[in-house]
Amino acid sequence: MANELKYGDQIHLQNGYNGWQGGYLDTIGHSSASGGKYNVATADTPTRGKGTGTWEILSASGKASGQPVLSGDLIHLRNLYGGDGGYLDTNGHASDVQKTAGAKYDVSTSQAKDRATGTGRWRIFAQTSAPADQNVRIGDVVHVWNTYGDNGGFLETNNQSPVQGGKLDLCTNAYFNRSSNVADWKIHKA
Repeated sequence: MANELKYGDQIHLQNGYNGWQGGYLDTIGHSSASGGKYNVATADTPTRGKGTGTWEILSASGKASGQPVLSGDLIHLRNLYGGDGGYLDTNGHASDVQKTAGAKYDVSTSQAKDRATGTGRWRIFAQTSAPADQNVRIGDVVHVWNTYGDNGGFLETNNQSPVQGGKLDLCTNAYFNRSSNVADWKIHKA
């Protein structure tokens, strides 16, 4: 089918918080984290800046470009800001406020696909798809789980972004959807 997500596709990820008002996954400003490249937050639109909200989906297990993405696959997400905004990465601990709601790690981008073992690797899980053939499709709602330390947590929005121009802050959480669909991400074709 034409709407199957394939490796090499460029996508936008919309957060499900508050009836899909959580914004779009975005790079914004330089990261101060050791090994970090850009801060990651959500923005009101997927095109806040050229490429800031666009992510290329790559296999972290050796699947070739053009192969379909299956629910449960191990992936990298590469940001396209400036042609190379870095790879989505867990880096450092979540804030103390975020930790009161089960948060684990802060999220930024890194120049390396895997800054440390597992920090840039994510498992993508679709809630469902039609047909139910394991493929992930454009329009599907997914959870994205980090593999750092064999349990890096689920990508979520958590509190307002501390970065000027950002909407909501990002971190990972031990819980797959602790509140108001904060860990739900809808895939849109870029």
